[in-house]
Amino acid sequence: MNYKKDVQMILFAAISLLILTVPAQAVFPEYFDVGDNYYTVYGGPNISASLLGDGEFYRGDTVTVNINLMNRGLITGFKSENSVDTDDDLEVKLQKTEMNYEAQKTTAIGIIATLVSLDPAVKVKTGYQEAGSLISGQQTEEPVQFTIEIAKNAPAGVHPLLLNLLYGYQENVQISGEDETEKGDVTDLEVGLWYEIKSQNLTIAVMVKDEADFEVIEISGNMVADEENLLYVTYKNVGELPVTDATVRISVSDPFSTTDDQAFIGSLAPGESALAKFNLKVDDTATTKMYGINSEIKYEDVDGHDRISDNIKIQVETLPAVSSVEKFGNVLLIGFVVVFLIVVVLGVRSYKNKQE
Repeated sequence: MNYKKDVQMILFAAISLLILTVPAQAVFPEYFDVGDNYYTVYGGPNISASLLGDGEFYRGDTVTVNINLMNRGLITGFKSENSVDTDDDLEVKLQKTEMNYEAQKTTAIGIIATLVSLDPAVKVKTGYQEAGSLISGQQTEEPVQFTIEIAKNAPAGVHPLLLNLLYGYQENVQISGEDETEKGDVTDLEVGLWYEIKSQNLTIAVMVKDEADFEVIEISGNMVADEENLLYVTYKNVGELPVTDATVRISVSDPFSTTDDQAFIGSLAPGESALAKFNLKVDDTATTKMYGINSEIKYEDVDGHDRISDNIKIQVETLPAVSSVEKFGNVLLIGFVVVFLIVVVLGVRSYKNKQE
């Protein structure tokens, strides 16, 4: 059993519950001695997030995104809650001590980061991540990492991700002391710290690049068992960018075989189609059913780089082998048609000769 993970999950749930049940400015807790509260300080942590790298990916990618966090928190003001007798050294020391503690109000404590996709075309595969604590002006030593999966049919363009941050911060401080020693130290110094939970929602944008993409829009040709057959496949560029020098290559397995597994289809602009032709032999033992043939397109992109498409399935149905009787009948039928045509032609010529 992973006890550390269980504890983290319980902590995460508890923090989430606190956010729902505790208002931003709750009443002072019972243990907080308001009488010794010299200041109310305004401001607090403010976390910003930035994606490291260009954030541009291709359809079908599964990648790790690295997010840098930085605390830009500020003290925006303060209010004196108790007047201090400047002739009372103890009071002055307590006041200064509290102000030193109050300066820690901008520290974000125990940051928990969760990444959520706002688009079904992008999935986040990683759960919440711990990012430690950040004082004002500090950034994470190591980026927070999340794995995302981009769908193969994801449209090009910006896809927003929601980064939720939960962390604690110091809401207020109390100071008390009994007396002052000859050395100037405060005896029985007590410091009361009041913490709250804060949530921030930030948007992280990833970009799916423009690129060529292909799909099969038409398939024709009879795949008859125990024969060599011509298979015609029409491919369409359904992406955003044109391609040049495109060649389709198929990969076949039983019951198919071929010595002609490539077809050149040339240049395709977005929206254009091209026909590829293949010669396939179907084994005589092939079962009559639908089969999938794998194909891919190798092409040159707009930057002159060679690219290979994702696998594109070609669905074909095999037909039963033609029997010897059927073949003989077909031969006789063809022979009869040929003889009939010859007779017709000769008859027409004979008629013309008689007319002359």
